[in-house]
Amino acid sequence: MRQGPARTLFPVIRAATPDDVPEIHTMIRELAEYERSPDEARATEEQLTEALFGPHPAVFALIAEDVTHGERIGFALWFRNFSTWTGTHGVYLEDLYVRPSARGRGHGRALLSALARICVERGYERFEWWVLNWNDPSIGFYRSLGAEPMDDWTVFRMSGDPLHALAKANTA
Repeated sequence: MRQGPARTLFPVIRAATPDDVPEIHTMIRELAEYERSPDEARATEEQLTEALFGPHPAVFALIAEDVTHGERIGFALWFRNFSTWTGTHGVYLEDLYVRPSARGRGHGRALLSALARICVERGYERFEWWVLNWNDPSIGFYRSLGAEPMDDWTVFRMSGDPLHALAKANTA
């Protein structure tokens, strides 16, 4: 954290580098534990490195850092989406995580603020993410920032056998 003029500590948010990948991977595992889905987090460090820093990056990450202790204490992993209604890109936040020991000190808010700035600076009109229905602390936090749930929409997902079956289906 860096000190401001009133000796207040501010979260340090920066773009991830390849050196951050092992710690991002560890925090993804921690997030999966928190979300009660540790077996579903199968991404490898190699996959993350390729997605974040390969020849055609598909995702981006920000790091929340406690520079006093030299620790990475949170991250936000995001990618661009597109709205056919607005004709503009947006930001989809895939994961936001702050380690329990650092929660309540403004790091989550700073990560979201940095992503909101990316939206505004690039002319993106939407900033979206999902949150588990049982995660009341996060829902309350997001609402406190002015985010609104999209109650009229239902998220669908296809994976595993149904995905493969549909891929093989005759489209003629």
